[in-house]
Amino acid sequence: MNIRTYLNKSIALFIIILFGVVSCVQKEVVQPQREPARIALVLGGGAARGFAHIGVLKILESNGIPIHMIVGTSAGSFVGSLYAYGLNAYQIQKLSLDIQRSDIADFTIPDNGFIKGDLLEEYVNRMLRNTTMEKLRIPFYATATELPNGKETVFGTGNTGKAVRASCSIPGVFNPAMIGNKMYVDGGVVSPVPVDAAKRLGADVVIAVDIPPISTLLNPPALLRRYFRQSISCVQGFRLPNFQGPTL
Repeated sequence: MNIRTYLNKSIALFIIILFGVVSCVQKEVVQPQREPARIALVLGGGAARGFAHIGVLKILESNGIPIHMIVGTSAGSFVGSLYAYGLNAYQIQKLSLDIQRSDIADFTIPDNGFIKGDLLEEYVNRMLRNTTMEKLRIPFYATATELPNGKETVFGTGNTGKAVRASCSIPGVFNPAMIGNKMYVDGGVVSPVPVDAAKRLGADVVIAVDIPPISTLLNPPALLRRYFRQSISCVQGFRLPNFQGPTL
């Protein structure tokens, strides 16, 4: 065998070995980057007990759990608007201790209610420095019940105080809130804990807070039935694209 033939065979063998080594090297698989889950905090109604939501806010803050959206009804919309604005749990707690009945309750001659609701709207807007819903630090939505059809309405733009007023207008206590040419009452009438609304708005994970009445807490079987029904409701939730409520 001459030298030329030997070199050709050696080069061919080297190339075969090189390709074999390269083919055995595992290629790094680049996984597509996942978008972080959108976490919604859903705060239910509860009248004066609604300030219990503050305890949940403290736990979320202490554990560094991010909130990407807040959906509130009735008292939950009141607390939720303050948190969406940027107040922390302890600042809201201080407000709850300082607030007086005369700050939010403007009594009137009974006519579908004995509280007008103007003071509540003004109080919220004053605390939020008249920040509209779309300019809050955290996206915020308030649910209310349209009259007379009983349709759930989700407000997400416009006057924050007006949306909270509509969401908190307990039938028989507050006069219905007038927005445009429509009347609205407490969102808890049709959706005490608006989990479905949060899912329609694009939430991937929902942290729902329900504040049951004291009578329910003293009746364990009733409490279990209540939470079982709500758990089923959460599991059966659905999402609708491009959900948009009316502008205030």
